[in-house]
Amino acid sequence: MAKSSGLNFNLPSVDDLFSTEEERAEARLEKVVNLSFSEISDFPNHPFKVRMDAAMQEMTESVKQYGVLVPALVRPKRSGGYEMVAGHRRKKAADLAGLAEIPCIVRQLTDDEATIIMVDSNLQREQILPSEKAFAYKMKLDAIKHRGKSLSQVATKSDSAAEVGAAMGESRDMVFRYIRLTNLVPPLLDMVDEGKIALMPAERLSYLTEEEQLAPVDIMEDLEVTPSLSQAVKLK
Repeated sequence: MAKSSGLNFNLPSVDDLFSTEEERAEARLEKVVNLSFSEISDFPNHPFKVRMDAAMQEMTESVKQYGVLVPALVRPKRSGGYEMVAGHRRKKAADLAGLAEIPCIVRQLTDDEATIIMVDSNLQREQILPSEKAFAYKMKLDAIKHRGKSLSQVATKSDSAAEVGAAMGESRDMVFRYIRLTNLVPPLLDMVDEGKIALMPAERLSYLTEEEQLAPVDIMEDLEVTPSLSQAVKLK
C-alpha cells in the first residue's frame, strides 16, 4: 500500500487562475481617473510655456461651463504620484476655473515614449515660439536616437531629424536650424521669440561663443538694430 508523502501543494483552483488573469487584463486597461493637482508634477524641462493669453482665458471659461472634455495624459512615477505628459494647459485652465482635480488617462510610458508624445501633442498648438520649437525638436531628436539604440536599429542623425520634422512638414535641415537656437544666450533667444532676429541670422549667431554672443547684445538693444544674414555670417 502506497504511503502518503504528507506534502500539501495547495494547487490553485481553476476559478482562481481565471480570476487572476482577469485581474491582470483589467490592470492593463487604460482608465480615465480624476487626479488632484497635487498628485501631478510637470514634465521635466517642459519646453512649452503655459501662457496667460486670450486662448487660456477662453479655455478657462470653457472648463467652467463644460468641465475638462479631453482627459490629460499622465504616467506613474516610481517615487509616487504622476507626471504630466500631455495636458499642462488643461491643468492650468482647470485650476483657474476653480476645479480641484482633472480627468487623466494613466499610461505606462518609457522616458523616450513620454518625450515624443509630449512634443507631438504640443506641436499642434496654433502659436509656438521659435525657442519652444527649438528645445522641443532637440528633446524629440534625442529621444528618437536613444530609442533607436535601445532597439538596436541603425539610424543616422539625418534620418532621425527627418522623422522629427515630418510631423510639422519641415525638412531635416530646418529641424537642425531650430535646434541650433538652443545654443543662443537668453537675450538673443528672446529677440528671436520677439521677431527681432530672423531664424537664419540667429542660427549663424549660435556658432559664436557665449561671450561673443553677449558682446553685441547691448549695442543691438540700444540702437534697436539686429544683424542681417550677411552680417551674422561675418560675425561667425
